[in-house]
Amino acid sequence: MDSSMVTAFGLVCCTLCLLLISALRKRCGKGKLPPGPGPLPIIGNILQLDTKNIPKSLCMLAKVYGPVFTLYLGSKSVVVLHGYKAMKEALIDHGEEFAGRGSFPIIDAINKGLGLAFSNGERWKQIRRFSLMTLKNLGMGKRSIEERVQEEAKCLVEALKKTNGMPCDPTFILGCAPCNVICSIIFQKRFEYHDQKFLHLMKLLDEKVKILSSPWIQIYNLLPLLAQYLPGSHHKLFKISQMMHNFFLEKVKEHQDALDPNNPQDLIDSFLIKMEQEKEKPQSEFTMENLVCTVSDIFGAGTQTTSTTLRYGLLLLLKHPEITGKIHEEIDRVIGHNRSPCLKDRNSMPYTDAVIHEMQRYIDLVPANLTHSVIQDVKFRQYIIPKGTTIIPLLTSVLYDNEEFPNPDQFDPGHFLDESGNFKKSDYFMPFSAGKRICIGEGLARMELFLFFTTILQNFTLKSLIDPKDIDTTPIASGFGNIPPSFKLCFLPSQNV
Repeated sequence: MDSSMVTAFGLVCCTLCLLLISALRKRCGKGKLPPGPGPLPIIGNILQLDTKNIPKSLCMLAKVYGPVFTLYLGSKSVVVLHGYKAMKEALIDHGEEFAGRGSFPIIDAINKGLGLAFSNGERWKQIRRFSLMTLKNLGMGKRSIEERVQEEAKCLVEALKKTNGMPCDPTFILGCAPCNVICSIIFQKRFEYHDQKFLHLMKLLDEKVKILSSPWIQIYNLLPLLAQYLPGSHHKLFKISQMMHNFFLEKVKEHQDALDPNNPQDLIDSFLIKMEQEKEKPQSEFTMENLVCTVSDIFGAGTQTTSTTLRYGLLLLLKHPEITGKIHEEIDRVIGHNRSPCLKDRNSMPYTDAVIHEMQRYIDLVPANLTHSVIQDVKFRQYIIPKGTTIIPLLTSVLYDNEEFPNPDQFDPGHFLDESGNFKKSDYFMPFSAGKRICIGEGLARMELFLFFTTILQNFTLKSLIDPKDIDTTPIASGFGNIPPSFKLCFLPSQNV
């Protein structure tokens, strides 16, 4: 080995040693972080994670290091919360300190910290306060929004009737209904299910979610500085996001031309009025860029989560026809076939309510939640977590808690029923997260799921194309969210309708 090679080898060894020392100093430096696996230089604990199912990897590590542990993604420390007690203590009891949004590199690259879901600090507070107030003014939690959902449920039934009982993939039909509800709130407009621009938008959103849940995006989030220079699906994600932003910007411009400041019709109108009110304010958060990102966040969250739950829920009902039969019996007894289901029916339908809750628990739609961060140095248990540290609250560890939900891997509505068959609430039911960052559309989503499911089952019998015991309900992706496998079914019109 010549002297130059020796020198180069020595430099590499020195560099690796310095990186290792740096990582160790971070573990022992500012704050006393919870224990966790020892990181490797540069890559941290990445090799200990399965990029196809990171939440499962984190649950396995919790068995070794406890309910609160530290992980290194590259050189960045992340604190993981596992189980109900740790989650409640952090997100609810210390809600203000844990209210920051943690880094999500791929989304940060798209949204640049704007909008509602991934913003922080004063920007997040102002946009969230505005969004909550505007949604309330537009009927959220009132009879008017329920009537809007009921009307869309009727349109959904008409679209399903057009399948004529033939095998169909329900993905886009089921996506159209919640999408139209959220569009009516944002744009004051609903689209026909065959509208080509509408279908294109739905396809873009579906593809976006699939890419976000792919292993490659998990790698991007772990090593963003390296991955951004490599070929991969993130480039397609950027293009899709830009196309969707262009669509929303077009809608905003249409609203600008027809705006009546004294009579706002939807969320875009309300935001434009707020922009005008604060146009002289130098640091106003109500800008065109923030408007487009906020609309995009509410549109995506309000459409995809509900449509995926509907689709996954139908797959579970096909898998368990005995459960579906009991829902039919309850619908016949409580609602009948001469009127549309309404929200007050839920109190008289404990079994159906339990099934829908169990769907959300079992589906475990966003298993690792959206990351949080601490907004200041926090004393948590016997640890000190430094300001800015990313927090991963593992929702899956709560929804699949085997003490609260015996046999959590089984789809069992009994998890939400008492011995007398009455609906049983659970503090462990956290599909919408908890604390300051809980989903602002929880009430709307729960209303939609009840009304859409009951209206579908009131009007149709579900027929599987294969034997129920052969139906596989395992998600095809478990990254950002759990995505159900593709399937077809027949919607056979009910004999009583």
